[in-house]
Amino acid sequence: MAEVLTEQTVHQKSPQELTNLLYTALIEKLESSSAAIKQKNYLEANQLLKNCNDILYRLGAGINYEAGIVADQLEAIYNYMAERLIEANIKKSIAPIDEVLSLIKIISEAWNTALSNNTLGRPDAVVLRKKTSAYDQDFLYDFGTLDQKE
Repeated sequence: MAEVLTEQTVHQKSPQELTNLLYTALIEKLESSSAAIKQKNYLEANQLLKNCNDILYRLGAGINYEAGIVADQLEAIYNYMAERLIEANIKKSIAPIDEVLSLIKIISEAWNTALSNNTLGRPDAVVLRKKTSAYDQDFLYDFGTLDQKE
């Protein structure tokens, strides 16, 4: 049985669980928008695709940029998916929706794996990220001296 979401239950969720809920909602809305286009119900498809872009915007707003390059890459993927959904909405085409659906299922599966392994939000993972980030900030890259022989 699916969990009924109330305002109270949403406030009790961790950020990681909320992200998971957004992925689930996005997948459901993508599947519904594809079905609406197939049925030539373009008004419903339009609304569903706009909702999908809203979810992508919210996912992008929740990115933790302290995570490094992965955060930047995830932002780029979200932006790409949003562009594809705009294209799908304009052309009423299913192919871009299928592409986005495929991408978000991969991301969602990885997210669920990390959640089930309890690797998201672990204090030691946060410390490791901070140490790595500190290393990157303090490391001096002077490639000009690498080619010189002493």
